[in-house]
Amino acid sequence: MTMETIGREGPGWLDVGDDKVNLFGMGRHKLCRKSACAAGPVTLNKRALEAVGDETDASRWLGILLARQGKVFGTAADALTALNEDLVADWDRSRMALPVFIDDRLAASAVARHLEYDGSLLSRLLLEPAKRERLERALQEAASSPFGRFLPNTTAHFWGIREERVRKLVLENGQLIEPDRPHGLSIPFEGPHLRQALLDGVLLPNLFLMFLVLAILPRVRVVGGLRQIGYVALFHSILLAVLDENAPEERDLAAELQVRENAWGTRVIDEKISVREQLAGLPDGALFPDLLRQYRLRTFAETTDDLKLVRENSRWRKIGRAELKAT
Repeated sequence: MTMETIGREGPGWLDVGDDKVNLFGMGRHKLCRKSACAAGPVTLNKRALEAVGDETDASRWLGILLARQGKVFGTAADALTALNEDLVADWDRSRMALPVFIDDRLAASAVARHLEYDGSLLSRLLLEPAKRERLERALQEAASSPFGRFLPNTTAHFWGIREERVRKLVLENGQLIEPDRPHGLSIPFEGPHLRQALLDGVLLPNLFLMFLVLAILPRVRVVGGLRQIGYVALFHSILLAVLDENAPEERDLAAELQVRENAWGTRVIDEKISVREQLAGLPDGALFPDLLRQYRLRTFAETTDDLKLVRENSRWRKIGRAELKAT
């Protein structure tokens, strides 16, 4: 992800209710071009944060952020992790919950670890020509399915990072290269070279590989945006299409994937009061116990407004109509 995905949206912007603050004071040209995992060094935009004013809950979190003013972070990702850790520690001083903040670099190191072993499933998927051909075919078939619009498949397995910018890559003649950039990145599509580039921060895995190593293979449930309802299921179907029923380990994995698909769920709590305002209204040191007591008194339908967020989502209405026409 770049520091700005669309206008005033993305890791470089802090939503403070009525306005958005340029968190690190980076120019708009840099925000929309630089990767959150590579942009740096950065410091907090103290002047913009102090100008937030007397928001109802600003005093609660503003001081926590400003306590880090003047600190130089290696990357924006490092800064965001540290700030989130500070905020959670202040909200829940009982330390009932210990959240872990991750970014694409964790997925890159996990993929690199898989590539240490020639016999790992991921190594075979990427490096064995027949296996990779099956993977490419499964990706193409998924893209043409009714849920294909959910499939993020705009780079060849990995994103490249050059000059702090995210680069689309294509696979040609055994090399990962930037299309139409003769002097851009060029990385041999071989295990040791891919592994080192991942560890050096030159490559980041695409979303399919990221979910493969962080969720699907270790059997971890995922939580994210509404688009995940579509693409997590697609990732499962893609992997199932590639697995070889004649290989015992792959056959066992396929059987488990079919019985115990990763569950999806997020943003189904649809509140009139923002989560940020709810947190600001809770007593110091009692965040998670108080939230737990509040939601235990309510039904799922009440909390989610009968899943209004999903029912009224325009993308899902289109999918529903397409499915009805198909049947």
